[in-house]
Amino acid sequence: MEFLTLNNGVNMPILGFGVYQIHDPEECERCVFDAISVGYRSIDTAQVYQNEEAVGRAIKKSRLPREDFFVTTKVWISNAGYDKAMASIQESMNKLQLDYLDLVLIHQPLNDYYGTYRAMEELYKEGKIRRSGLATSIRTDMSIWWNSAKWCQL
Repeated sequence: MEFLTLNNGVNMPILGFGVYQIHDPEECERCVFDAISVGYRSIDTAQVYQNEEAVGRAIKKSRLPREDFFVTTKVWISNAGYDKAMASIQESMNKLQLDYLDLVLIHQPLNDYYGTYRAMEELYKEGKIRRSGLATSIRTDMSIWWNSAKWCQL
């Protein structure tokens, strides 16, 4: 597996398995487990996909060490803002049965995405997030956001 080293030193596999539109929990668990079986270690999910629990079960079922995986999830618009983001990211970790997340993305920069990012900064400092970012950009002035970030390195 080839990796890309992110600007904070975290290694991310360049090839990952995404679970968008795998709605059936049993099918999702099977697909992720099969992907792991053939060598995938980067798994991409999101709160809005509603399949984080199935992803977590497949990872656990693999019996591979946690550090072998690179798990990404995304904070959905309805969970934007500091308090909601903090709670939803913890809920994602619980559903995924993980103590930390490798990458947490703001799914779309809508609602209080500044508050969401502040929550992500705090969780980064606590070691619960290894990297953060933005998944889907829309026409907005992101320079205001980037300039307010305390630990974002471009």
